[in-house]
Amino acid sequence: MTGIIDYGVGNLFSLRSSLSFIGEDAIVSGERDKLAACDRILLPGVGAFADAARKLRESGLDKFVYEVASSKKPLLGICLGMQLLFERSYEFGEYEGLGLLRGSVVPIPDANRTLKIPQIGWNALHFPKDKPKSPLFRDVNEGDCVYFVHSYYAADCADSVSATTEYGIELTAAAESGNVFGTQFHPEKSGKVGLSILRAFCALE
Repeated sequence: MTGIIDYGVGNLFSLRSSLSFIGEDAIVSGERDKLAACDRILLPGVGAFADAARKLRESGLDKFVYEVASSKKPLLGICLGMQLLFERSYEFGEYEGLGLLRGSVVPIPDANRTLKIPQIGWNALHFPKDKPKSPLFRDVNEGDCVYFVHSYYAADCADSVSATTEYGIELTAAAESGNVFGTQFHPEKSGKVGLSILRAFCALE
């Protein structure tokens, strides 16, 4: 069973539908006890970092996320949910994240004003040559495309980067440390490739 944290931010039900499609039982809940009974946890998120961080803390579910990370259950942050896993964000100010991954969330630069920001659409994944491939990407090939919607990205996090993408510069597409995983892209909007990533996450123990 996979638990999807409902803290008032995120495209929760399309994510649950994708999990249902691959045969994974899932619940969407903001109740700690229901989520704690699950085998793995998803932290979704869309919108502004500051608002999402505030809602997560006001709900008390930030403490639950720390408990999951400490328990060694698999935890996956998606899009803004991934950004919340880092130490801080510089989106319209400076705001504290959960600090489960080292690094900061910063704007995508476009010095020549040639890129459309936010980045919206499909882009290719690239995997670090000096690291084993993440278990999330066991069925994903170099250059496979996934769907992004973001204006900010995780920087200063080389130790945890498990996939990158190119958008003017090299951007962090995914990161992980131990049982904590994050994808900047939306697996639930990324077709067969995204479903394979969700399937791999659900196979983690």
